[in-house]
Amino acid sequence: MGLKRRNKVSAEFSMSSLTDIIFLLLIFFILTSTLVSPNALNLKLPSSSATTVAPSSIPVSITRKGEWYVAGKKLSSSGKLSSAVRQQIKAEGGRRKDLTLTIVAEKGVPIEHVVKVMDLALSLKINAILATDPAG
Repeated sequence: MGLKRRNKVSAEFSMSSLTDIIFLLLIFFILTSTLVSPNALNLKLPSSSATTVAPSSIPVSITRKGEWYVAGKKLSSSGKLSSAVRQQIKAEGGRRKDLTLTIVAEKGVPIEHVVKVMDLALSLKINAILATDPAG
C-alpha cells in the first residue's frame, strides 16, 4: 500500500495583527509626546519640617531687590561674590572640607541667582545648603 500523505507547510505570515500592534504603539507615543513639555522647568521650592540646624560657616544672602550679602557684608554687585567668598574661606583658615556655604534666598528671588551661588560652591569645592523656613 503506497498511500502517501502530502503535507504542505504554508510559508505565509499574517501581517494584520502586527500592523494593529504597530498602529497602537504609534498612537501611544504620539499622545505621550504631546503631554511632555521638554522646555518647561517645574521647580518646587523646598520647605522643611525638620528642626535640625546645620552649622553655617559662610552665609550668602540674596534679597528680592537683587542685593547680595556675604557674611552680613553688602556687595556692590553679584560679580564680586566669588572674591568675597574666597576672602571668607581665607578668614576661616582655608579648610574647605569643613566649610559650608549657606544660601539664604528671600522668597521671590530668581532661581538663576541661587544657581550662581551653587555653581560657585561647586567650583570652590565646598558644601552648599539652602536655608528654608520651618513649615508650620
